[in-house]
Formats: sequence, structure tokens, C-alpha cells
Amino acid sequence: MALFEDQVQRIKDKLSQARKRDKDLTVFGASNHKYRINDPATAERVSRLEEEYGIELPDCYKSFILQVGNGGIAYLNSAAGPFYGIYPLGENIDELIGDNTEIYLRNDCIIYPGMSDEYWQSLNVNIDNDDISDEDYEKEKGKIFGGILPVGSQGCSYLHGIIINGRYRGRVVNLSADGQKPKFTFENNFLDWYERWLDEIISGELLDDGPGWFGYSMGGPDSAMIHLFLETSSIQQKEDCLTGILSKKKIEAVTIQIVEEQYVNGADEFKMELLQILTKFAYERAKPYLVQLVRTDLGSVCKFVHWYAKGKSAEWLSLISEYIGSIDDAEDFRFCTYILVGTKTDFGHLIVPFTQKDDEKIRVTAFYTLGQLKNKSDFLDTFIKGLNDHSDQVIHITLQALSDVRSKKLLEHYKRIAEKFPEEKNYILANLNYRLAEYGLTNKTILTRSDIGN
Repeated sequence: MALFEDQVQRIKDKLSQARKRDKDLTVFGASNHKYRINDPATAERVSRLEEEYGIELPDCYKSFILQVGNGGIAYLNSAAGPFYGIYPLGENIDELIGDNTEIYLRNDCIIYPGMSDEYWQSLNVNIDNDDISDEDYEKEKGKIFGGILPVGSQGCSYLHGIIINGRYRGRVVNLSADGQKPKFTFENNFLDWYERWLDEIISGELLDDGPGWFGYSMGGPDSAMIHLFLETSSIQQKEDCLTGILSKKKIEAVTIQIVEEQYVNGADEFKMELLQILTKFAYERAKPYLVQLVRTDLGSVCKFVHWYAKGKSAEWLSLISEYIGSIDDAEDFRFCTYILVGTKTDFGHLIVPFTQKDDEKIRVTAFYTLGQLKNKSDFLDTFIKGLNDHSDQVIHITLQALSDVRSKKLLEHYKRIAEKFPEEKNYILANLNYRLAEYGLTNKTILTRSDIGN
């Protein structure tokens, strides 16, 4: 393991630097692990574990355990590391598979970087069968996650593991116990991955209070990634480069220039990703291209503006007014409403037509958005249609949207809802009673009022 001696020393030095850089423990998980690592494991301890499970741990991982440290004070006694840290040697080995882990750890790993959704689904065909027996379920889990050693928690059902057998031995992979497709990290081995984490703390990239999903995108300088994007012929690698650049907090001016040139002159295949990057890091330069895109893809424009330039929402009111009628996708419409709300204007007339769309999700968003207007009482007739919609979800959201709107015209429709829903369903009665309380009524007492609805 002399191959890793220099890197191990760098990691020790950088761990100390990271602790000083993040003195307030703002990096995700730092308040838990406090950058502490216990003393290294002994060679005898490592050998016993390898013999017990019939495996040979990758040298990169063993170098860490034997020379940097083993375990710590974090969650599940983890050592300082990405997310909630690095498990102590031999702990939580059965986290992915369950029983008979030693059998499956010896298998070659059958997942790989860049595997298709179809391949991943094919691996899960049997395990997704509701009738599968416990024994067969265990076997299927062993097949899917064989050759992978869990090494740390990311919270909830997410974790990171290291490949111990097969072509990608030594690589770190992000996993989900809930069956989501694994995502390999981009570093060549465990130590490279760990050192990248330290580098991004020291540089300030990870100094925030969110997980940041470290290791899910390509690391390194944005200048290196944009040049790799230009040089590689691999579509997947190009996508990874752009995703990595987008994940940065800031990028160099030369990168912005290349991104703009590629958007204008490059292939159509990556235009949306390039424009997204340009919007995030150079909104004013992106704006003319966004204006052009409005005519054919208003939804994407609204997403980019919402994500990266919310304060500029008012600039888009006239264009949204002109092209909103072209939207027929629920998600696109939802982002469009975000921008309209951000304009702080009276835009209700633009939303009303969407309350009659066939798509239930669009109608729900439309009524929710109308409910945010200061002058929402001006749209009483539209809300009444929502109260009589055939969708429970639309009725539910309309009741919520009518908060603080008082009108006798509403009472007969509230009474009709009370008659239609004698028992609670989809929280409709709960919300109905919130509205009726504004009149001193309940879903029971309104039914006794002969003067309402006659």
C-alpha cells in the first residue's frame, strides 16, 4: 500500500485544514462528526474481517482504515467524512443485503457507471414482484448489491458503498435502499473521493447548510470540465461535464464565454444545458437567448428564471402574457405561475382559462395560484366552478384558496359540498370547516339551514 503513502499524508494534512476552514461546522454532517477520526485499525483486525467474509478489501480503502483512522463520534460511530461520515471497519456490512451478507460480498459487482435505466430495471424485475418470498428477496438483493461494502450513511435511505470485487473495484458508489438507480462517483478510488471532499471544504464549495449531494456530479475546476466537454466524444461524459459545471457556486469568466459560444454555435444536443448554465452564472448574457426561447419553450424559460433570477420575474410579465396560452404541460404551467407570483401584479386573468383545462394538475395549480392574489375575491365565479369540480383535489385546493373570502354566494356551494361528503375524504371536510367557521357554521350545522341553497 506504499502506492498511497503520499496521498494518505495529504489527507491527514487536509483534514486538519478542513477543520480550521469549517470552524463553525456548517458543512453537512460536520456538526455530527466534528472532523474527528479515531485511531487506525490494526492490520490484524483488517485481516480477521477479510478472512471472516472471504474477501480482500481494496488497498485504497485499507490505506484509509490502517493509516488515517477507523470510526469516530458521528452517527453510528462514523469517522469524519462525506455526509454522515465513514463507518467503522466491519460495521453495518449487512445494511444493503441483510442475511448471509458474507455470501454476496464475495460476488463480482454487476452495476456499473452510466448503466441505463433499462438495465437497472431488469435487475429489479423479480424484487419488485409483490409475491416474492423473503428468501428469494434476499437472493435478489444479494445479486444486485453483491460485491459492494457499505461505508457510510447519507441520511434517510441513502448511503455510499465501495466496490470490492469486479472491474470497478475501489470505486465509491451512491446507493439507495429504496431501489433508486445507483450513481457512481467520478473519482478513481475511495481515497480520491475522500480527498475531493476535503478539497471542496477547504475551497469553500461545501460551506453551506445543505447536503449539496457531494459526489453526485463531476468534481474539479470548471475550466477543466468545459475543456473536457469540448474534447471528449462521449455523450455521457459531455453531460457529466455540464452537470458538474452547473453544480458550482461560481465559474470563471472564460468558462462563461465558452458556454455562450457553444450555445450559439454548438450542436443542438446540449443547448438547454448550456443555456441553463449561462442563466445561472450570467443572467444578463443569457436573457436575449431566453427571450428567443419563450416562443417555443416558455416552460423551460420560467424554470431557469425561477431557479436563478427570481428577482427578475417582472421582466417576463409581458412575454408570459403573450405566450402562456401555449402551455399544456402541468409542470411548465406550475413554473410559469411561480414567475407570475413573483411579478407582484394582478395576473388573475391569465390564470382563469387554466381552471377549465382537462388536466387535473393544471386546474389544481390554477386555483392555488388564484388563491395567492390580493384581489382573489374578484374571481368569485371562477372559484365557485372549482367548488363544483368533479375532482376532489380541485375542490380541496379551492376551499383552501378561498381563505378570508366572505360571500353569501359561496354558502350554497359549501352546503352542497357538505351534502356530497358526509364523511371525511381527502381532507375536504377539514378544509370546508375552516371556511364555514368564518360564518360561524360547520359541515353539520349548515345542513340545517333551510335558508341556504333554496
